[in-house]
Amino acid sequence: MCGIVGYIGHQEAYPIIIKGLQRLEYRGYDSAGIALYEDGEIHVSKTKGKVEDLKKKAENAANTLGVLGLGHTRWATHGVPNDTNSHPHYSNSGDLVIIHNGIIENYESIKKALQKRGYEFKTDTDTEVLVNLIEEVKNKEGVKLGKAVQLALNQVVGAYAIAVFDRTKPDEIVVAKLGSPLAIGIGENEYFIASDASPFIEYTNNAIYLEDEEMAIIRLGKEIKLRKIKNDAIAYPNILELQLNLEEIEKGGYDHFMLKEIYEQPRAILDTYRGRLLANEGIIRMAGIDQNLEKFLNANRIIIVACGTSWHAGLVAEYIFEDLARIPVEVEYASEFRYRNPVITENDVLIAISQSGETADTLAAIKLAKEKGAFVFGVCNVVGSSIARETHAGAYTHAGPEIGVASTKAFTTQITVLTLIALKLASEKGMFSASKFHEILTELEGIPGKVERTLESNDLVAHISDTYKDSTNCLYLGRGYNFPVALEGALKLKEISYIHAEGYPAAEMKHGPIALIDEQMPVVVIATKKGHYEKVVSNIQEIKSRNGRIIAVVTEGDKTVKELADHVVEVPETLECLTPLLTTIPLQLLSYHIAVMRECNVDQPRNLAKSVTVE
Repeated sequence: MCGIVGYIGHQEAYPIIIKGLQRLEYRGYDSAGIALYEDGEIHVSKTKGKVEDLKKKAENAANTLGVLGLGHTRWATHGVPNDTNSHPHYSNSGDLVIIHNGIIENYESIKKALQKRGYEFKTDTDTEVLVNLIEEVKNKEGVKLGKAVQLALNQVVGAYAIAVFDRTKPDEIVVAKLGSPLAIGIGENEYFIASDASPFIEYTNNAIYLEDEEMAIIRLGKEIKLRKIKNDAIAYPNILELQLNLEEIEKGGYDHFMLKEIYEQPRAILDTYRGRLLANEGIIRMAGIDQNLEKFLNANRIIIVACGTSWHAGLVAEYIFEDLARIPVEVEYASEFRYRNPVITENDVLIAISQSGETADTLAAIKLAKEKGAFVFGVCNVVGSSIARETHAGAYTHAGPEIGVASTKAFTTQITVLTLIALKLASEKGMFSASKFHEILTELEGIPGKVERTLESNDLVAHISDTYKDSTNCLYLGRGYNFPVALEGALKLKEISYIHAEGYPAAEMKHGPIALIDEQMPVVVIATKKGHYEKVVSNIQEIKSRNGRIIAVVTEGDKTVKELADHVVEVPETLECLTPLLTTIPLQLLSYHIAVMRECNVDQPRNLAKSVTVE
């Protein structure tokens, strides 16, 4: 889950790499480092902490010259976050320098073998083992760096995106990928390397995304050479024109990326259904579904696999698919799916959901399902990502870059895509009259405007947040479509404010959680008029009778819950199946404001990373 950046060309590498690391810091921020080559010398600066700490250290040391360099921002796996374990790492000779995103699972056995041959290790990382293995192969076999990297990687087990250079050959960087993302930006006699395109978008719109088990030899003044790691076969680069623009990855006047992304949701939802939803014509047009319609209509069931927020979106989709399209659905944690020997058949459809399209557990679930003969459909946000390439078909969410570690617009755009799919299938199965179908499509088309109206509650939510910013626990309750929203609201609060929170179906409260309720316990209840309203009101009365503090999300004009709750946030009325797109907004704002008031790092919460590319 680390971020890697590299540059080789005619410009000073340091400012490009530092800025790139700042843009990739959402991928990990335990520590950071940079290695620069100049006149036969490698200057390395590394530190525990943020990229800003690295910048101060490097500039104080005045080691910032050179037109070749590698940078890294880390989410620790092997070895605690400290200066020593920070990347880049170099070989015993000091000639080879490496940065690495991923995990080398068999590093201990390789390390022991290298130690027997005289190698010494200064860090606790698997990456230092890898760079010394590459050096050992290079010296023993008498081969060039590219071949040494290839031979070494055939000995390792695990996941990696690496970039390596040799001090004795400073016109070349070798990169390779398996299970972790890696992009190469192509400029005018210069090349950029990064975990995603954001570090180099202002320099070039042309990029190559390496496939798994591919490596590239990047030399100044020459075309990039791509090879297959396993068999040395030539791979031919597919140069893509990037759609990302610089404004999308800047804060745009907001204090935090998370707040910006919360406010981007009306546009993101609109962009997600734009061209797909033709409400006036009563049409949903999705190429990935249209071309594989029979796979879905004839499926015995749909299996949804995802992690974190995407898993919550999958839970919402379970209600939508079963309610509207009457197709059986199972929602699985991707991290558990392949370890319990799941029953998968050729008549199953697996939907894999991931914002980044690089989630390691979800990718593993996809590969397992494909081996079993299932049809695999991907829902992700990042064009060209691994999940987009590994699945048989799919749909992008078009949410735009999401930099804040806590997902917001990813959740609502994923629900939007999944709703479109369910409605398309329901229509094909004849589940609606033409008028009913038109009504639902028209209501979905109007959701961005209703999200905008919901965002007008920001000041009210901020006021409520001030009351509960010092809480130590919080309970979130919802029923039906809004039970997953309760889970997502609790996750957001945990992620960024570090307040313990749990989400439950409202009816389950009396089966245990009610024991926690007292005058110190805030309880967030989603109580919209659509779906089990009277029963949720009864649950609120049970909380009230035990002196619980109630924050309720209700439909505009509600009077009953207003008399019971301590605080009420209204959302516009909509169809029950679309309520999660509105009710989640106040919960996102609540977690954001509480985190800010607690002086937490909203965009980079402790111990987390945006894209989980390791198990």
